[in-house]
Amino acid sequence: MSLAVASACAAFMPAHAQEVASTPGAAATSEQAAQEATSPSSPAGVQTVVVTGLRASLESSMNLKRNAQGFVDGIVAEDIGKFPDTNLAESLQRISGVSIDRSIGEGSKVTVRGVGPDFNLVLLNGRQMPTSSLGDRPGRGYDFANIASEGVSQLQVYKSARAETPTGGIGATINVLTARPLARPGLQATVGVKGVYDKSAENLPGDVKRGDKVTPEISGLYSNTFGDGKFGIALTGSYQERNLGYNQAAVSNGWKGPFRGDENNWGTIPAGTAGNRPQGSTLYQVPQNLNYNMSGIQRQRTNGQLTFQFAPTKALTTTLDYTYSENKIQTRRNDISAWFNFGPSTSTWTGGPIAGPLTYTEQIPTANSDIAMGAADFATKTQNKSLGFNTAWRVNSDIRLELDVHKSTAESKPDSPFGSSNTLGTASFSRGDTGVDFSKDFPVLSIAGADFARAPQQVTGSVFENGYVKSEIEQAQVHGSWKLLEASELKFGLASTDVNNRSAFSVQQRDTWGGATVPSDYPASLFHQESLRQYFDNIDGSDNPALFNTFYTFNFDQVRQAAAKASGLPNLYLPKTTYDTDQRTREKSKSLYLQFNTDWDTALPIHTSVGVRYEKTDVTSTALVPIATTISWVSQNEFPVAFGTPSFTTLTGKYHHVLPSFDADIELRSDMKGRFSYGETIGRPRYDQLTGGQVLDTLARVQGGTGRQGNPGLLPVKSKNIDLAYEWYYGKSSFVSLGHFRKSLENYAGQSQVVAQPFGLRTPVGGAYWNAAVGAGCVATDLTCIRNYILRNFNGRPGVTRGTDDATGNATGTIIGQPNDPIANFQITSYSNQKAARLRGLELNVQHMFGNSGFGVSANYTKVDSGLAYNNASIGEQFALVGMSDSANLVGIFENDKWNVRAAYNWRDKFLSSTFDGSGPNPNYVEAYGQLDLSIGYNISKNLSLQFEGINLTDEIKRIHGRTERNLLYVEQSGPRYMLAARYKF
Repeated sequence: MSLAVASACAAFMPAHAQEVASTPGAAATSEQAAQEATSPSSPAGVQTVVVTGLRASLESSMNLKRNAQGFVDGIVAEDIGKFPDTNLAESLQRISGVSIDRSIGEGSKVTVRGVGPDFNLVLLNGRQMPTSSLGDRPGRGYDFANIASEGVSQLQVYKSARAETPTGGIGATINVLTARPLARPGLQATVGVKGVYDKSAENLPGDVKRGDKVTPEISGLYSNTFGDGKFGIALTGSYQERNLGYNQAAVSNGWKGPFRGDENNWGTIPAGTAGNRPQGSTLYQVPQNLNYNMSGIQRQRTNGQLTFQFAPTKALTTTLDYTYSENKIQTRRNDISAWFNFGPSTSTWTGGPIAGPLTYTEQIPTANSDIAMGAADFATKTQNKSLGFNTAWRVNSDIRLELDVHKSTAESKPDSPFGSSNTLGTASFSRGDTGVDFSKDFPVLSIAGADFARAPQQVTGSVFENGYVKSEIEQAQVHGSWKLLEASELKFGLASTDVNNRSAFSVQQRDTWGGATVPSDYPASLFHQESLRQYFDNIDGSDNPALFNTFYTFNFDQVRQAAAKASGLPNLYLPKTTYDTDQRTREKSKSLYLQFNTDWDTALPIHTSVGVRYEKTDVTSTALVPIATTISWVSQNEFPVAFGTPSFTTLTGKYHHVLPSFDADIELRSDMKGRFSYGETIGRPRYDQLTGGQVLDTLARVQGGTGRQGNPGLLPVKSKNIDLAYEWYYGKSSFVSLGHFRKSLENYAGQSQVVAQPFGLRTPVGGAYWNAAVGAGCVATDLTCIRNYILRNFNGRPGVTRGTDDATGNATGTIIGQPNDPIANFQITSYSNQKAARLRGLELNVQHMFGNSGFGVSANYTKVDSGLAYNNASIGEQFALVGMSDSANLVGIFENDKWNVRAAYNWRDKFLSSTFDGSGPNPNYVEAYGQLDLSIGYNISKNLSLQFEGINLTDEIKRIHGRTERNLLYVEQSGPRYMLAARYKF
């Protein structure tokens, strides 16, 4: 059967003057697929692609690449309502130069040619789509997990610039196409059901395990035309449930330092107690904490699109469509952790010049520190809505016009009475000497002296967060084409785009980390003993017998209710109903373009396209920020910041750009092409980089606090792009291509930290009470001694309030900074246009079909390089390109009239994912990762088929480290996923 893919409405798309070259000997199916790639700016453009099965899908994708203007890759659905992968991001990763970030075990965001998700633009049928995510509130990266693949007919990836392409995609502009009824007359309908078993959902503690082992998915598509093909209606829908889990071991608050071997400071390791101690200029870091967490997740995803079309004449087609998606995620988590306070320690180290920790142990002879065990229970909901109207008019045989308008929103918000994120802490204050073995992939925590009978588990601190993100786009576009002479065409257009983005949140934090009430308030039956090792059995090192293997989980709401009752402060155990921080950014853009396409009748046929685009943007940023009032010292190294009434501030910015582009391709032979492209593109800054207003983080430390502030005057990143390629289409479905690309980028927003003293906040560190404690014999690094002295000797004095002693005999209470105490320093992160970078790379593609055997193979490799790499031996803030990595794909297929089999292996090399960890300016490296997926289909009849899919069959783990591989940041174990589906086509 065939599939008609329309980018928005009908058969009246302005066509390029270039003749379409069909593959010699190609069947009608391939000839139709060989049409030129639709302009991403033109929702009304039609591209009819008729495919049947895996081989035809690959052939259609090849012809899309071959006949496109510029550098375009794509993926075409195998049949109506049947895309090659269940996740669009995982389909995109099969394209050379495209890598993906995974979240909860599936593809989420994409990096293209070393350029991260924030600088890749996603269009739906040629329309700019808004983005929202509570996991990355201020980001622009589009989360493909929100879109089910069943309603998608084609993905187009535009890697080179051209004037008619909307701005925003430096790496690529990705156009997601859905089917239109008038492009495929008659009745078309499918229905599919699927059962999903995710093995990761089984390997979880009982308190976080969610739902059934097998979860359902259902999808359907209906399309029909009426009135002699003048009316059309299409409806697609899908509903999917998934239960899953993942388990992490993490130094979640990062690594303190780096320190030089000859440095003596708070956090440095003492002399004489370390094996192979770093010396001189050798750098090293010490861990802030170690955390093991187990998360159980349930997800429900709903997608739908309704499309009406009316073509009263052959010259006029109108389209009205509405697209909806909803992604609901519920998360439960239990964890166990230990925090380090940089007291007396022993350790062993690798060699320099950057020493990695092999073991690190802090001595706690009194065995009275906390064994922290926490839980979380929260839920989020993301909704995407888009209403659009399009009309395409063929004025005469030479002139065609098109109008497209849409209003689209993306909104993410809490879906639980407990907020969009939370943590409820408990602890047993019986931790003695605490060590970690970092010598293997899995960090092994050992604890001496633990005694849950002597020090029963009790509630400590808690955090409840409510987050909210909404992005709204109103866009109007006008496109036109005018055929000049026989072999030329002038394209023109203008657009108005109004983007409103709002990011808001509030935090309800109770910093009673020394104990919120007393242990007797919590019956032992609330806590459930667990063994830790089983949840990390796939990670090297988890079998170490030194592992502290016993911990306790609990039901979040049961313990929350107990704490609320015992404290008499129930409101502190729920999220706030108002937002403390509310950041709003508006971008109003106007654009116009001209593009001239010409075919040259030379000895070697040449097609050229030269164009220019003008873009003007006004930015307005308004922020509601809380005003900090005091700093309190509430426990060992916890200095929460208190806030008063927030207020709004408004700042503005503007910029404009003229962006030229030039494309040329030359037919070296009937089966060979050469390509060249030059173009300039821009990528707009992240919203947190634009947002005005200074926001301080709620928790400071003994050395001070942190905060952030945006800059709405930032210019977008500008990239000058050069592409070269050679392509050889040596068979009906086979080709080889080699491409080279270069990008020269400027105006990157460099993240820098400056020391500031906002609001004149006073800290008790170094104040009169502090100095009195030091004068009485307390060492400045012994925070427990200093707190005991102040609370026992100055109770009732201004700012000092003593509570009851904890189970270990240490004083509890609050010490507030006084008017004559030192003013606290805060590291404020801000942004400015100060960075530039160069990228270059190679892309190799090979696709070969072995005659009529049914076997075929597709492979690609991408090499990306930049001189702007992170220097691990340098201290302080650095600018480096994140997300840049080599990647490769190998796909093997077999297909006949009954069976279709696809085995796909995807590999991504190590890459830098961030230049900051939880402690400060430190690198985060995601280690090389490869994943094997398998799909097997069987056609029972012409209408009914079965499909088996296996994802991550080799059960790979994900690991992130810092300056050395021993500086673990995260290691995650999840599991494979299996699906069995049935599909019926009417």
